Amino acid sequence: MASSMPIQRKKTSTSPTIISDSSDNDRKEIKKSPSLVMILLQGTLVVIIVFFLSSYLFTDTWTWGYNNKYTNWRNWIPRKEMIFTEEELAKYDGSDENLPIYLAINGEVFDVTGGKHYYGKGGGYSFFSGKDASRSYVTGCFETHLTHDLRGLTREQLKDLENWVSFYRDHHTYYRVGRVVHKPIDPNSPIPPPCNDASDKKS
Repeated sequence: MASSMPIQRKKTSTSPTIISDSSDNDRKEIKKSPSLVMILLQGTLVVIIVFFLSSYLFTDTWTWGYNNKYTNWRNWIPRKEMIFTEEELAKYDGSDENLPIYLAINGEVFDVTGGKHYYGKGGGYSFFSGKDASRSYVTGCFETHLTHDLRGLTREQLKDLENWVSFYRDHHTYYRVGRVVHKPIDPNSPIPPPCNDASDKKS
């Protein structure tokens, strides 16, 4: 008869096995460290701030004295083009303090309120305000040529007029708001005669 001896079972360890997962730690370290993109963005931001602050300290401007249409914040605001009749444009001649000051040149209307001391009531160039006085820009006749009638002008004068249009388009204070629709000019009407006191005075 076989003896019944107790069978001893091998005890298994119940203590937890610690597994070192170095790859997880590496991932955590990577997540914590700043990315190259963030470093570049932060560096760029610092350079921009230093640029503008230095400009203001040395030149009293934010753009190192550089001014044109791109530094005019109004040109970055989307706006619907305004269409004026000659009568509507005349309301913006600076006589009403509650309205902006507009002028037109070669059909394009510009807001020149920023030059109120020139174009406002009593200003040296107030005769340009509220109208399209294109002819006077190139003839210097500021009394009889305050009209958009360009008949009879030379090629050089028309080129000079385009330069004046560019002056307003690229200005750091003035900006384009729309255009004026003129009444047709009677081809049989007389061309404005030259004036005897033509001046080189321009805005």
